[in-house]
Amino acid sequence: MEKILSSFTVWMAQIRANFLVLAVFLVGIGLAITWKYLPEAGGSFNFVHALLITGGVVLSHISVNLFNEYSDYKTGIDFNTVRSPFSGGSGMMVSGRTNPRSVLAAAVISLAAASVIGVYFALTAHWSIMVIAVVGGLTIVLYTPVLAKLMLGELFSGLTLGSLVVIGTFIAMTASPGIPLSEVVSRELVLISIPPGILTALLLLINEFPDMEADRKGGRNHLVIRFGRQGAAYIYAFGVLLAFGIIIALPLLGMTSLWIYLALIPLPLALNASFIAIRHSHDSKRIVTAMGNNVMTVLGTDLLIAVAILI
Repeated sequence: MEKILSSFTVWMAQIRANFLVLAVFLVGIGLAITWKYLPEAGGSFNFVHALLITGGVVLSHISVNLFNEYSDYKTGIDFNTVRSPFSGGSGMMVSGRTNPRSVLAAAVISLAAASVIGVYFALTAHWSIMVIAVVGGLTIVLYTPVLAKLMLGELFSGLTLGSLVVIGTFIAMTASPGIPLSEVVSRELVLISIPPGILTALLLLINEFPDMEADRKGGRNHLVIRFGRQGAAYIYAFGVLLAFGIIIALPLLGMTSLWIYLALIPLPLALNASFIAIRHSHDSKRIVTAMGNNVMTVLGTDLLIAVAILI
């Protein structure tokens, strides 16, 4: 029993289980929109489908974490990073607690399982789910060998583990085969999905600060490498203002109620993270503080958006 518990603990660390709550909260936003608007269309909320969607997105998140860990080990990045609670990888393969072959197998299996769920909803709900699934799958597989070398990693991460999760969840819960996409995806849905997407991209961006040199040696070329920590700090701060600016604009555009302003509660944390990143971009200890504030900002904002929609 003790050996089983030890193995479970190792694999929870390997899949970065503490970060998987992001996937749950993103699905939660899509489910909140569904819960609010589905009765108006004469439909009923399908709890089994809600669980399936959550499982599929969590499996996708597990897959991308495992593929990244495998790649970082193979490219040597894992041997040069300084690990923190938010960056640097799990260190499980470096320490010998897991091996590359098993990690790669787990990555492929989790991606395959997520794909099966995606195909199910593409057949039972709407064909656009397959497009979202393919884009997500390609992002997972191509992140390190392609996207992270073309300064596209942050963009596609925000898109696939952000905006498209919200939009895809709503489509899977409300659409039916043959219905025009324009009747399913509203402007309100798209606008609400943008801040979570930006915040996911910012989560990845600021977590790249401590690993910049290790990533450079491993062949990556992300925004922090291209613009330096100082330049990336300004990009991060701009992203924060853009995400929360859209939230502020939503009621003014008639898209949501004023309850959406609950999502502004984490804004001071985001501004503090921006200040630290700009003033202390080369101070690893201070950057870890900024990264912690950013994690709370992302999770708190996503959760409060879902709550605000339900009110």
